[in-house]
Amino acid sequence: MKYFSTNNPKHQVSLSEAVIKGLAPDNGLYMPERIPVLPQDFFDQMAELSFREIGYHVIGALFSEDLNESQIKELVDHTLTFDAPLVEVERGIFSLELFHGPTLAFKDFGARFCSKLMSMVVLETEQKIRVLVATSGDTGSAVANGFLGVQGVDVIILFPKGKVSPLQEKQFTTLGQNITALEVEGVFDDCQTLVKQAFLDHELNQKLLLTSANSINIARWIPQCLYYFYAFSRLPKNGEKVVFAVPSGNFGNIGAGILAQQMGLPIAHFVAATNVNKVVPEYLQGLPFQAKPSIPTVSNSMDVGNPSNFPRLQSLYGGDEELFRENVKGYFYTDAQTIEAIQAVQPKGYTLDPHGAVGYLGLKDFMAENPGYVGVFLATAHPGKFKDVVEKALGEKLVLPERLAAFLQGKKQVIPIGKGFDEFKGFLEGLD
Repeated sequence: MKYFSTNNPKHQVSLSEAVIKGLAPDNGLYMPERIPVLPQDFFDQMAELSFREIGYHVIGALFSEDLNESQIKELVDHTLTFDAPLVEVERGIFSLELFHGPTLAFKDFGARFCSKLMSMVVLETEQKIRVLVATSGDTGSAVANGFLGVQGVDVIILFPKGKVSPLQEKQFTTLGQNITALEVEGVFDDCQTLVKQAFLDHELNQKLLLTSANSINIARWIPQCLYYFYAFSRLPKNGEKVVFAVPSGNFGNIGAGILAQQMGLPIAHFVAATNVNKVVPEYLQGLPFQAKPSIPTVSNSMDVGNPSNFPRLQSLYGGDEELFRENVKGYFYTDAQTIEAIQAVQPKGYTLDPHGAVGYLGLKDFMAENPGYVGVFLATAHPGKFKDVVEKALGEKLVLPERLAAFLQGKKQVIPIGKGFDEFKGFLEGLD
């Protein structure tokens, strides 16, 4: 299968090149030239299949032209080593818990898949791969832990100083080995801009083999579709239509859900739920898309003013704005509303993190306006990753999972840099 740039469909590359480069030379995102539709008998038997068995079918349909059956099995087995349970929070509303992986965030799925696929690709080149990652929180920890110790790959993580939760920071600044953390004097969008500038710098790319493990990389983005299939297969639908509400920042996660839908999964609707960084909800309400500076919030992993996956969403809908807006409903919420949701759901016996709370609010508002749906919101991170916010909201202490608490014992190791590209380029040029 070939992969084309969202900026120029005529620019097409192999899977290997799409994974290694991450971003097309024209700054576009790579997309598969076609989206396979799975056969009806797969959907008929899906409820009887395990998570991994579902994965073999889905990843097989997407990658069978480039990978053999053994490689597909190895990829899926490496990725799906933990569950993604559905928990009914209230009647007809389910939480899809995506935080049972190594760093307790949904990005563990994509990061593990990406690291395994990239390690396969590394075997085809003698040059060391440098993975550049901009993070507003969970991406950094998931990628760092997914790539830790992978031979032939160095990971450089850029994060905004003072704008990532202390626990998230610890998950990627204490590891050492092949992981380097750069603390940027700026916001997440500055980090993302530095990474994109590096990919487009001809001089740097002549010297270094640079790639990305952000959701702009096809190998990070595509495997996220797997848990939509799995959740749908475990959902008691009783003839009702299904809506998924996705807390959204860079919009890769909801894009993966739309990919699953276009592969034949009968999801009726999507909700894109954000904090006050609301450029996409405003677009979905009929305004032109306009990138804006990001605003810090308690749901910091969604503090993105220029979502990098927006062109991928446009591509999925073939540039049809009307179809896009028909299929995806956008909502945004303030910090006060987010805190209120955490407080309101706790008596039901369920603890939300700030991002899951935004997803829950979007789902509730959609279902109030559209009866006849069963709804799933994505719980993208364990509430303990946002311990200070959740404890303050609830007025009680959280008990951290053992593997999360262990990160707090590590010693932070960072290199501080400004947000100017010349300084970042100088750092990269100094690498061996």
